[in-house]
Amino acid sequence: MMTGPATEYIVLSATGATVSKTRQAISAAGGTVIRENDSVGVSTIITTNPGFIHAVGLQPALAGAAHNRPIGQTASAGGRGGNGDVERLTADDIAALTASKATKQTASHEPDPDGDVDPEEPLASLQWDMKMIHATAQGSYEEQPGDKRVLVGVIDTGIDGSHPDIAPNFNRELSRNFTVDIPSIDGPCADEPDQSCNDAADVDEGAHGTHVAGTIAAAANGIGIAGVAPAVSLVNLRAGQDSGFFFLQPTIDALTYAGDNGIDVVNMSFYTDPWLFNCANNPADSPEQQLEQRTVIAATNRALDYAHARGVTLIAALGNEHTDLGNPTSDETSPDYGADPHPRTIDNTCLSMPSEGNHVLNVTALGPSGSKADYSNYGVEQTDVSAPGGFFRDFVGTPEYKSVGNLVLSAYPEYLAKTEDVLNPDGTPKVPNVVQDCQNGVCAYYQYFQGTSMAAPHAVGVAALIISRYGRKDRAHPGGLIMNPDKVERLLRRSATPTPCPDPPLRSYAAEERTPDFDALCVGDAHSNGFYGSGIVDALRAVSGHNDNRT
Repeated sequence: MMTGPATEYIVLSATGATVSKTRQAISAAGGTVIRENDSVGVSTIITTNPGFIHAVGLQPALAGAAHNRPIGQTASAGGRGGNGDVERLTADDIAALTASKATKQTASHEPDPDGDVDPEEPLASLQWDMKMIHATAQGSYEEQPGDKRVLVGVIDTGIDGSHPDIAPNFNRELSRNFTVDIPSIDGPCADEPDQSCNDAADVDEGAHGTHVAGTIAAAANGIGIAGVAPAVSLVNLRAGQDSGFFFLQPTIDALTYAGDNGIDVVNMSFYTDPWLFNCANNPADSPEQQLEQRTVIAATNRALDYAHARGVTLIAALGNEHTDLGNPTSDETSPDYGADPHPRTIDNTCLSMPSEGNHVLNVTALGPSGSKADYSNYGVEQTDVSAPGGFFRDFVGTPEYKSVGNLVLSAYPEYLAKTEDVLNPDGTPKVPNVVQDCQNGVCAYYQYFQGTSMAAPHAVGVAALIISRYGRKDRAHPGGLIMNPDKVERLLRRSATPTPCPDPPLRSYAAEERTPDFDALCVGDAHSNGFYGSGIVDALRAVSGHNDNRT
């Protein structure tokens, strides 16, 4: 057997293969197991055999293999044709906003008729997103703020469990970190005191996961904001690197852990790389690349099936490539990691993962006007519901155009606010996309993002409220609640506000200074279409008992 540099692969066992048979087959192919998930038959191995993938194809106990490289990323990680600037404002945008000072965000509180302070959180006036879905002090919070027994897993870059608006709802005992920082893609390891690359399970050095968590369940505790479900529990299931990249094994491990530990709903605000679309047999790809893509699809679906069968509702962001996922025609950017990209003609048999995986509910992103955000993917087959995700270019032709207030405000780790140099010496923000709130000597920071990554947690929060209201005691995990994910989906869809396609249905973003490739055709009726799915999620309708809007 020829030898080459030591290389890591992910190996998928064949259906029905025992652990011992899988290990023997991996050894016969020239690999050594360094990590395995027996629940779904996924192993990480190391080998010096340059023909390892070919050798795997000769082993009946093995179903496939793929290089152990990132299979996903948050939009803020970059990649995919430069979409890394979708979620965060560009430096030029921030500079323009700072210079104009026209979009400075201030909270306002009005006294109620009895002269008392409004019961909303201090920054509630900046949360147009919660008003859109009626997750407010006068809306769903009064009816059902959530039940602490409901566990929401965030599969992301981590959660800052010390953030003042997250700490009250953070479940430290169940939180886990399934990955290790990699200096070559994450930067130098900085964890004190020994510069370890093993982050604790209450750390987020990427900001993305904390923002997601705040939207889901920031506490109604008199500081900052409140999330959609401000009384449920947050569980950090970190599978993403600080840089935003996701590897297959940690993602699989996070999903199976969720199924084994009573997690009720998970948020998956990341998209799959290095392949924009995973194709099983595309002739433009080499046999090795075809097998890798089949392995990613099969392994991810096994983990999704496993979690769903154990009561986990699976919700994902649909992606930020302004693409009709039901009618993809070409892919010019894949693979965007580990090899040179090559153009491919594709069709609807090629899948964007995990959003097009088994049992996954997909969410498109809306701006404050209710319009589909220019960047949001869509598709009549793929879109289940829609939710606020932010749209910087919303309200074109008005003073609100390109306003920071068009984005979604949520929690921001203080550690990152300091290291990213966005604060003045006195701790106040020096950029308009960061907000500080101080109450009773405690200060917390918040940041504006946009993306389908911001839309998905709104739907996750509503799902958590549904389980809080209609779930039953979980016998397998005493002290918890459980609800059939298919029933959660039905109630989430039925309680959504039906929203028709725009008129005309071909939405052009030319006025928003976008090129024709952003134009999007909406197909379907008010109860099911490619922009809104079954409609805009509604927290109040979901828990009020009036959740069937169908005729």
